Amino acid sequence: MDKLVVDFRNRFPALSQQVYGKPLVYFDNAATSQRPDCVIELQERMTAYTCANVHRAVHRLALDATELYQQGREAAAAFIGAPSAGQVIFTSGTTAAINLVASCFTRRFLRKGDRILITEAEHHSNLVPWQFACELYGTELLVAPVTEDGSLDMDAFRKLLERDVKLVAVAHVTNVLGVVNPLHEIIAAAHQAGARVLVDGAQGIVHSRVDVGSLDCDFYAFSGHKIFAPTGIGILYGKRELLEEMPPYMGGGDMVDRVTFEKTTYGPLPLKFEAGTQNIAAAACLAPALKLAAEVQDSATLQDNLETTDRLLADQLSTIEGLHCPSLANPRRKGIFSFCIDGVHPTDAAEIMDKMGVAVRTGFMCAEPLIRKYSEHGMMRASLMPYNTPDEVDIFMEALRRAVKMLR
Repeated sequence: MDKLVVDFRNRFPALSQQVYGKPLVYFDNAATSQRPDCVIELQERMTAYTCANVHRAVHRLALDATELYQQGREAAAAFIGAPSAGQVIFTSGTTAAINLVASCFTRRFLRKGDRILITEAEHHSNLVPWQFACELYGTELLVAPVTEDGSLDMDAFRKLLERDVKLVAVAHVTNVLGVVNPLHEIIAAAHQAGARVLVDGAQGIVHSRVDVGSLDCDFYAFSGHKIFAPTGIGILYGKRELLEEMPPYMGGGDMVDRVTFEKTTYGPLPLKFEAGTQNIAAAACLAPALKLAAEVQDSATLQDNLETTDRLLADQLSTIEGLHCPSLANPRRKGIFSFCIDGVHPTDAAEIMDKMGVAVRTGFMCAEPLIRKYSEHGMMRASLMPYNTPDEVDIFMEALRRAVKMLR
C-alpha cells in the first residue's frame, strides 16, 4: 500500500479498531464517513475550552466561538464556490436544508396547480418534503423515471418539464446506485423551461467537485457528516435573490432585526434562516473537514487508490453467482454499490459479515420506491472513500462469499 494512503488512513482513529476481534472494514461511508484527527481535536477543544454561544456576548469565549463558527461558514462557501458566505445557511443536515426550501420557497413562489419535478432515484429527504408541500399548497408532484442501470431518462425528464414545472429537485449523486446525474444538462433544461433547481448534494459533495456558480443551480444542500465533519451540521446554498424573497423557516432568537409586539423584522442573510442556537462546534469543524477534503480531491495518489478500489470491487462482485447490481457497469457510477443476491436476504448476510468485521448498509436505504424497482427485500450497499483499500475489498469479498454460502 502506498505510504500516502497509509498515512491518510492513520488520520482516522476508527479505522484502526477491531470489531469482534477482526480488523474493521468500514464500507458504510454513504451513510456517514469516519472523522479525522483534525476534526476530533477541534471538536474536543471547543467542548472543553470554547463552550459559549455565538453572536450574543462580548466575552472572550463567545468571541472565540463566534470566530471559529464563522470560519466554518467561510470554508463551506469556498469549498462549493459560493459567491459569498452570506448565501451559506447552516442547518442540521441535508434533510433540514431541503425541508427549508420545500417550506419557504413553495410558500413564496408556488401556487395551486404548479408542479414540482423529482426523479425516481431520490432519497426520502428529497421526496417526502415535496409531498408535504403539495399537500399544503395544492401543488402536484411529478416523477421522472430512471433506466434499468440507474441513469436518469432525459427524454422523459424533458417531456415532464413541459407540464408547467416550477421547481426541479434532483440528487447530484444517487445514494443507492451511485450514479452521477448530468447536472449541467438538467439545470439548463429546467431553467429554459422556467423552473428553479434544488440539488441534493449529500453524496455529490463527496464524489464530485462542486462549483455552484458553474452549475448555476438555485439551491445546493449537503451534510457535513458525509465528508469528515460531525453529524448535526448541514449546508444550504441559495441564490441571493431567492433567499432574500423567501420568508424565514422558523422564528426565534438570532434571526431577527427588531422585535415589537406589533411587528418583527428579520436579520440579514444568513441569519434570517438560523433561528436559535446552532450546532456551533460541528459548524466550526467544517473548516478542518473541508480543508482535508480539498487535499483529498487534489491528491492523485488518493484518487487513484479510490478508483483502483472501486474497480476491484466491481470486478469481484461480478463473479458472485446470482448477484444483481443495477449500476455496476454504468460509467457514471462512483463509489457506491447496491446489490441483491438470489436466495440471500441482505440483512442476514450483513449480520454475518458484521461478525467478520465488515460494516455495510442494508434495507431500503431511505429510497424505498427505487429499491422496490429492483427487490422486495431491500439491498446491500457497499460505499467507498479514499481511505478504503484493495486489501479491504479482499476481506469484504471473503466475508460476502462466506455469508452467501451459509445462507443458500
